[in-house]
Amino acid sequence: MSNQLTGRERRKFRIRAKVSGDAERPRLTVFRSARHIYAQVVDDSTGSTVAAASTLSPDLKGSLAESDKTAAAKKVGALIAKICLERSIDRVVFDRNGYLYHGRIKALAEAAREAGLNF
Repeated sequence: MSNQLTGRERRKFRIRAKVSGDAERPRLTVFRSARHIYAQVVDDSTGSTVAAASTLSPDLKGSLAESDKTAAAKKVGALIAKICLERSIDRVVFDRNGYLYHGRIKALAEAAREAGLNF
């Protein structure tokens, strides 16, 4: 096992050095696996997760097509925005978690913006 970091991990550390969330503007962070996408809103001052959504969420589980992961990311973005707005959070800081801003990450971010989140 080597101690070398992957490219994504290096980008993640660089981003996290500059991006942090607080109670006023929590951090919207995303994680992308081969099959699923996860989003959570974190208040870094307390270390607590304020809201979370993923393709495994009960609200979305039955309505997703197996093949179209970009459409699933859009639905997750809209769901996380809806949850945040219900909890009176309308401003967040976006943390792409080292992933390049295109594809599923971009789709999630744009869907969250269209649903009412400001970042």
